[in-house]
Amino acid sequence: MNERVAIQIIAVVIALALYFLPAILADRRKRVDVLTLALFNACMGWTVLGWLLALYWALQPNPPKDLAGEVVEKRKLVRMRAFSSALLLRVQRRDTARDHPDR
Repeated sequence: MNERVAIQIIAVVIALALYFLPAILADRRKRVDVLTLALFNACMGWTVLGWLLALYWALQPNPPKDLAGEVVEKRKLVRMRAFSSALLLRVQRRDTARDHPDR
């Protein structure tokens, strides 16, 4: 009788590990949205499609941390470079005009 209980406990542990495999993989892969994925896995994992979607999601790379912030920073950097280039060009023209006043 005790062997039967032990086998059933082992079977339940294996079944739960298999059921939550997407959440476990997401945690191991250090996904930033592991809690959301685990909740999705818990709620929708009983359907084959839900479990497969959770597994697919868990295997995806982490999304950028702050995509909007990165875009803003890149735009700011491009504007600063454009301003610097325009300023440098203006200074060079002014120096050229001083060197050659007859032009």
